[in-house]
Formats: sequence, C-alpha cells, structure tokens
Amino acid sequence: MTTITIEKIADYVGQTVTIKGWLYAITRKGKLMFVRLRDGTGMTQGVAFRPEVGDELFELLKRLGQESSLIVTGTVRENGRAPGIPKGYEIGIEAVQVLQDVSDYPITPKEHGVEFLMDNRHLWLRSSQQWAVMRIRTTIKRAIIDFLDDNGFLNIDTPIITPSAAEGTSTLFEVDYFDEKAYLAQTGQLYNEANIMAFGKVYCFGPTFRAEKSKTRRHLAEFWMVEPEMAFFDLDDLMDFEEQFVSYIIQTTLQKRRNELEFLGRDLSMLENITPPFPRISYDEAIERVHAIRDAADDPELKAQLAIEWGDDFGSPHETELTKQFDKPVFVYGYPTQVKAFYMEPWPGRPEVCKSVDLLAPEGYGEIIGGSERMSDPDLLIEAIERHELPQEHFSWYVDLRKFGSVPHSGFGLGLERTVTWICGIPHIRQTSPFPRTLNRMRP
Repeated sequence: MTTITIEKIADYVGQTVTIKGWLYAITRKGKLMFVRLRDGTGMTQGVAFRPEVGDELFELLKRLGQESSLIVTGTVRENGRAPGIPKGYEIGIEAVQVLQDVSDYPITPKEHGVEFLMDNRHLWLRSSQQWAVMRIRTTIKRAIIDFLDDNGFLNIDTPIITPSAAEGTSTLFEVDYFDEKAYLAQTGQLYNEANIMAFGKVYCFGPTFRAEKSKTRRHLAEFWMVEPEMAFFDLDDLMDFEEQFVSYIIQTTLQKRRNELEFLGRDLSMLENITPPFPRISYDEAIERVHAIRDAADDPELKAQLAIEWGDDFGSPHETELTKQFDKPVFVYGYPTQVKAFYMEPWPGRPEVCKSVDLLAPEGYGEIIGGSERMSDPDLLIEAIERHELPQEHFSWYVDLRKFGSVPHSGFGLGLERTVTWICGIPHIRQTSPFPRTLNRMRP
C-alpha cells in the first residue's frame, strides 16, 4: 500500500493509497458521507458509501470529531466538483484507522471573533486559510533567498543585541546585557555595511524588533526582514535591483502557490502584472499628487486624512491613495532628510533631501521596502551623527568604514510579513506571522 501526501494526489488516480492526516469536516447526505481530510500538504475529499464501507465504519466516521487524527485508505478518483487543495480529486474510502477521536474542538466552522482566534492561534493555524498563508510565506522566504544567492550575495548574520539605535531611539526594546544597557536590533544594516567592504554584496535575513506603540494593520513588534547591501551601487542601481527582486518573488510565488492563492480568493491578474519596470516618482511629485487627490475628494474625512505638507512623512492614507494611481508597485524617491535615518546620502545641491527610496505596493498595501544610498563621506557622516545627537562612541567603527576604502554603496530592507500580506491579499499583517507579537499580544 502506497502512502502519499495530498499535494501529490493527482499522480495516483486509479490507485489505492493511504493518507495520514486529520479530519477537517464531515457532511452527510443519506448513505453518502463526505469527509474533508488535511495532512499538512493539502486538503482532499474522502467519500464513504454506506453499502460499500459497511455499517460499522460508516457509524464510526459519523461519530468522529473535528481534528480527529486518522489513517485513511482508499482509491483516488478524479472529480471536477470535488473541493480541495488541489481541487478535482477525491478518495473513495475503504478503511480508516482512528489514532485519536477528538471531542469539543474549540474552533468550529461558525464565526469566531479575532481575539478568540488569536488566543487560540496554536489551533487556528490548522484552518485552511491560515494554512494557505503560511505555505505562501514559506515560498516567498525561499524565493528571497534563492534570488539573492543566485545573484552573488553572501548571507551574513548580524547581531540581534546592539548597544545603540540605528533608526530612532523611540522604537527600541531595551534589554539588560550583563548590567549594561542594550537593545534588540531594529536592523542589521549598519553591520552589513561593514560586511560589504569584505564581500561586495551581502544580506541578512532574520527577526527584527520595533517598540512602536502602534495598533495599525501594518505593524508588528517582531517581524522578519531581509536586508541586502551592495558596494558600488548608487540609488538608480538600487531601484533597478529592487524591481527585479520583487518581480522574481511574485512570479515564483504564482508558479509554486497558485492553488493556495486561488483558495484565498486572490485576484491573480494583479500579481501577474508585477513585472519590470516599475514607475518612479520623486517625493516632490508624490506630494503634488496627494494634494491633487485631496483637493478633488468629496469626503471631508478623506480630505482631513490626506492633509500633508512638504517635509512630512507619508502615512497610510497617503500611501493608499497614491498607489491607487498605479497598477504596479511605485518607487517614491528623494524624501526630506528630516524624516529619514541619519546615514542617508544627501541629494546633490539639495541638502534638505536625501537619496532615499520607498517601494509602495499597489492596492493600498503601502511600503514594503525602504532603502537608500548610504553616506560615503566620513565628515558628512560625523556631522549627521552630531545633528541627531547620537552617542559618537557607539558609531566610531561605523565612521571607520568611510575612512578606509569608502565607496558608493546602497541597500534596503524588505519586510517579509508586509510582503506576504500584499501577495495573499489579506487585510491584516497579524495573519502572516505564525505567532504574531503586537502591542497587546505576547501569547501564545
């Protein structure tokens, strides 16, 4: 008897196989019983016909509770109407071994509130929607790694415990490091700038931490970020690379997780359109566009949300309305220096502007990448550190990078969970992390 996984079921039509998994749901129609099975790789329909399986097995199946663990044997059949992931296949049940008969499983097919589901996140992960999102997340993560590895990048791990802030002191988680004050890392970027002087092109990929007291649908306190850094790259090189990178991630996910995306109800045409080149607009033009949208709006509430002046950073409403004008991700470059991190290269002839760029996803999903060309002049960097009132002793090594073989260099950070949220087309980032950490949630 061949034991198979559900994701490979199409390869076994007409064969008798065994599937090891869990009972997702049961529907009875007279002498027929439809048993939804999941095994971690997919979901399929098992069909039990009472005259064929006998009264004893039929009654056993009828009594089983949701999430009972089973070993099911039967013959694989094609059926275009059969639900599942993949769709169109079912198994004619011949025998069932029950490993555990579950009763009172807390997450039922009825509607549950978000807080209840988050309290039971360890069980909610078994739901078909959450299962699909996590499989898509894993594919996106693999695509990120494959693209960078195949394009000459070296994966270098950077510290999670750091002595100082990299992107603002108000968003740090403080930890006690042997009686010395330290922080959970906001970014590995500064260390990667040291790494590129040894290896040329590098990336780190791991958890990062932000202590923003935010409750928006785009924020987590702990999230995964990939941060490529490249020597001899200017801002234009950076944007060229980013659009190739993001397009590869999207197209790879479409190729490998189409079933899951379709199950989530994702409009695949929106993703199929994500190919280079991406539109590029300056911050100056973006401000003008937002002003025009605000002036044309009839809704007073929207008008108020879109209030912004030159020098302000964009918020979620501004990014949402701006990206509605494009059917692809859009680069916004040349932000005011005052709203960006201290290490960004000034724009030639405009010290109030820096060589920064954000990539905003369409459909209202906002920023998924933030990056810049980095300062390469040691004196400019020292001035920026002083202007931001940062402890110079913590950045002496960072200044050294500009003293000994400095070159133009650039890099960016892509948030994994924000990218998964956009690609899956779901409304809230918390569903893209297996166990999300938010302002009010640290458990389970």
